[in-house]
Amino acid sequence: MRTDVLTHNHTRVYEAVLPPYPSDSILAQIGNTPLLRLRRLAPANPRVAIYAKAEWFNPGGSIKDRPALRIIEEGERTGALTRDKIIIDATSGNTGIGYALVAAVKGYRITLVMPANVSQERKHILRAYGVHIIESDPLEGQDGAIRLVREIVAREPEKYFYADQYNNPANWRTHYETTGPEIWTQTQGRVTHFVAGLGTTGTFVGVGRFLKEMNPSIRLIGIQPSDELQVIEGLKHLATSIVPGIWDETLPDNIVTVDADEVWHMARRLAREEGWLVGLSAGAAISASLRIAETLEEGVIVTVLPDSGLKYLSLGIWEEE
Repeated sequence: MRTDVLTHNHTRVYEAVLPPYPSDSILAQIGNTPLLRLRRLAPANPRVAIYAKAEWFNPGGSIKDRPALRIIEEGERTGALTRDKIIIDATSGNTGIGYALVAAVKGYRITLVMPANVSQERKHILRAYGVHIIESDPLEGQDGAIRLVREIVAREPEKYFYADQYNNPANWRTHYETTGPEIWTQTQGRVTHFVAGLGTTGTFVGVGRFLKEMNPSIRLIGIQPSDELQVIEGLKHLATSIVPGIWDETLPDNIVTVDADEVWHMARRLAREEGWLVGLSAGAAISASLRIAETLEEGVIVTVLPDSGLKYLSLGIWEEE
């Protein structure tokens, strides 16, 4: 939900409205995350600023808390999710943790299918919430997890509520109704470019649609790996992957590509020079934003830091080079 707010200079902005939970519910803390300005790594041109949404401030530790809550509540509203059903979906970690958090609060059982080679931290977090994990073939990546969960649901459709984050419109709608309005309000409508990674594509589609409605001249830039061999957690190489049903190929003004080495290097720099211990998709977001900044005479670039780096410590990214 959102409400109109009129600023002193008559710029139309929106104020995000928290869900109607009591103040003592952890679910009420989802959203309204800070917008941080890049400082030490900022563009050399002082007329170009880069801001980033610090989504690890969500209680489940990532931006995926937003769609996880919305998907589950839409399931409740429509009657597709009932007490006798088990929530199930394919995930590489963050959305699964979001589901687990919401399910714990609401009292649902949950089963998640994920590639066997995801970091141990993510598995430990999910098990702490009581999630039943089914591991898929690591060589098939996230697409393998998607195929396996579809097989499981097809065998016993009455047993599960298939959340289906890649095809569920509740995914992008939560960003249209919360993340996008927050960015517009926090920048006082000054945002000129929005940059985001493409995974489920929910963040890009939801925020992008909202910002284009507010100002059609805002440029929308997606990020994906340079090819299918560049494994960057949270991003999909759309040309060689199962394309999410919620993806809108008409929306981006441009799509830039990044390499894994570049992303790892940026993640290290962000921790050591900005104090932002963030994940790999956040490293990709800042790397791409800095590249775009070099092409501008002036502008306000906004990107998203989907999660912190705490779930990736075992990968050795922050060890001495």
